[in-house]
Amino acid sequence: MPSFENQVVIITGCSSGIGLATTNLFLDRGAKVFGIDIQPFNTTTLSADHQSKFLFHQVDLTIAKATDDAVAACQIKFGKKIDVLVNCAGVTDGWSSADTLKESEWDRVIGINLTVPVKLMSAVLPAMKEAKSGAIVNVCSKAGVSGAAAGIAYTASKHGLVGATKNVAWRFRQDNIRCNAVLPGGVNTNIASSVNMECFDPEGFNAFFPTIQMHVGKSQDGQPEPIIGTDDVAHGIAYLASSDARMVSGALLPIDSAWSTL
Repeated sequence: MPSFENQVVIITGCSSGIGLATTNLFLDRGAKVFGIDIQPFNTTTLSADHQSKFLFHQVDLTIAKATDDAVAACQIKFGKKIDVLVNCAGVTDGWSSADTLKESEWDRVIGINLTVPVKLMSAVLPAMKEAKSGAIVNVCSKAGVSGAAAGIAYTASKHGLVGATKNVAWRFRQDNIRCNAVLPGGVNTNIASSVNMECFDPEGFNAFFPTIQMHVGKSQDGQPEPIIGTDDVAHGIAYLASSDARMVSGALLPIDSAWSTL
């Protein structure tokens, strides 16, 4: 099991879901974690040892200069070197299609899912280049490689992040900076609560949902239920960030129980 002892790791979306599971896993493996989220973080859930290695930064990263300020705050706390960036924070859309999309939904989803991760990569790259070392893991989605898994805004945002991942991987390969992505399928998180229901498109939902049903399980009462856990995704992230994946860069790792085969 790869160790991250004394490595500095920035994780967005740390307060819940995949981000929280990833935060706990990196802390378990000895990392110093700088967690970022717009929602509060319940530090009482952390052990005393973990609390000493964790700093929470609550901010809306879409605000101007928020990404640069967050990275600067991390360096003030843990030092100049940044070993790992995990871009995990994200929101979903209301299944809107191109003919029903509202400008406000497009701007929000693209801003949070694509613009913020790119800005954070820009902010950490100077420190990684100076250290000649670094690993970036972007949480993308099945929707990053498919047009049949979400609405148009979420699909475009994740396709864009896939492209950014590959671009950074190639551009900075000679600086020993790796950039990879995980592509989770449906995971039992609270991302559905991020939908702006004023933008919900029932026709779009009905068009895409059969594809979703091919991937999820069913609860005891017959309702669709994700079979992938947040820990499953966290372990994939940790692998890509670790020395075990030292020759892996530009890769897209599906964590979806074979949904990617469709």
